[in-house]
Amino acid sequence: MLRRGFVLDIEAQITKLRAEAVAGITGAATSAGLADLRVKYLGRKGLLTGILRGMAELDAARRPAVGQLANTVKEEIEALLARRTEELARGEMDHRLALEAVDVTLPGVPLGTGGLHPLTLVRREIEDIFSGLGFTVVEGPEVELDYYNFEALNMGPDHPARDMFDTFFLDRDVVLRTHTSPVQVRTMEKTAPAVPVRIVAPGRVYRRDDDATHAPMFHQVEGLMVDRRVTLSDLKGVLSHFARTIFHPDIRTRFRPSYFPFTEPSAEMDISCVMCGGTGCRVCGNTGWLEILGSGMVHPRVLAGAGYDPSRVSGFAFGMGIERIAMLKYGVDDLRIFLENDLRFLTQF
Repeated sequence: MLRRGFVLDIEAQITKLRAEAVAGITGAATSAGLADLRVKYLGRKGLLTGILRGMAELDAARRPAVGQLANTVKEEIEALLARRTEELARGEMDHRLALEAVDVTLPGVPLGTGGLHPLTLVRREIEDIFSGLGFTVVEGPEVELDYYNFEALNMGPDHPARDMFDTFFLDRDVVLRTHTSPVQVRTMEKTAPAVPVRIVAPGRVYRRDDDATHAPMFHQVEGLMVDRRVTLSDLKGVLSHFARTIFHPDIRTRFRPSYFPFTEPSAEMDISCVMCGGTGCRVCGNTGWLEILGSGMVHPRVLAGAGYDPSRVSGFAFGMGIERIAMLKYGVDDLRIFLENDLRFLTQF
């Protein structure tokens, strides 16, 4: 409610308010300051709004003239605010562009380049070593028939060795392969009776395992050589060369008797511990030796089933986990870290 004294000189109040508003708006330096002035004069509780609400106390004869003056001042203030807002926005944009200007003649910021996964690095190194010995890299299906995954490798439906391969069946006769040995059988079927056959078969395999040193999916490389007069000495020579090349020239190897349904005789290959040099430590269980792969002479039944005459040719086969080799090569103690996609780990390679 306006006081009586104020009602008498309301035109003067409006005129004075106009002058103050024009001066304030014209001198506003920022958009935020201009927004405050809009609220001060035209807001719901603004000065001009308060004057207009007090017009009820004016004589009816004076209201039209005062109302017209107030509306004129309001429109003038709104127009001035709009014009000044545009000016300040343009000036602020020019200032921002000047601050953020880019010198296109300067060299660009280099982007980080990606790298190969450590398992890929080890796989390629393994392939390169055996390629240098005359082996060919061959791949096969990951979803495999039971026949190639088991039966063609001398493991019939009731063979107890199948218990070592807890795995994932997609159907009664279809399985996610538990090793890359089926690639060896498929290759021999296509090649028989011609020799020589020298292949390595890398790829993903699947078993029902999951702990620090096993995973339900892992990578394996298996090798096969079939020719006339292939002996166990050839197997030992090839694998010893591989171990010395991928780890260290001074690595020592040994072969221990073992059992695999598809090889006879069979052997596990150990290397002198890469951590302690063979003196004994926690990693090797104080034995000085680490197991890295299984191997053996191809079983005559496997050769015959693939179309070869076991009396005329012989061969050897071997298989290793790429994760196992990578863990020993890089000193990694948990296989699962290879699958976690942690850049802090991966960028070290």
